[in-house]
Amino acid sequence: MYPEDLRYSSEHEWVRVEGNKARIGVTDYAQGELGDVVFVDLPSAGDTITAGQAFAVIESVKSVSDVYAPVSGTVVAVNDRLSDSPELINQSPYEDGWIVEVELSDPSEVNSLMTAAEYRASVEDEQAEG
Repeated sequence: MYPEDLRYSSEHEWVRVEGNKARIGVTDYAQGELGDVVFVDLPSAGDTITAGQAFAVIESVKSVSDVYAPVSGTVVAVNDRLSDSPELINQSPYEDGWIVEVELSDPSEVNSLMTAAEYRASVEDEQAEG
């Protein structure tokens, strides 16, 4: 449910690091809470994103939600498939539903993100509270 090779933010984003690049998306838990995704407002290649700041917007049948950057960097790729098929976030949040890929400006930021086990515990706590 939460791939072990990813790192996770408390805002329910995931990061897959490969070298000095990081692919970012929203977790399976987040897409489930959002409901059916109908539109994704994406940043552009070349944009700079900053950890903790909103960089994209996901519209679902239930709500409109900001997506917060778990790491800082320059956008080097955008998942253009989401423009025509935003439902990929629901169907395949960790593979086909990724949002952006960034070149990390500070790779050490990844160390402050949760492991899969820590994220799983965080989600369980959130579900117990709410």
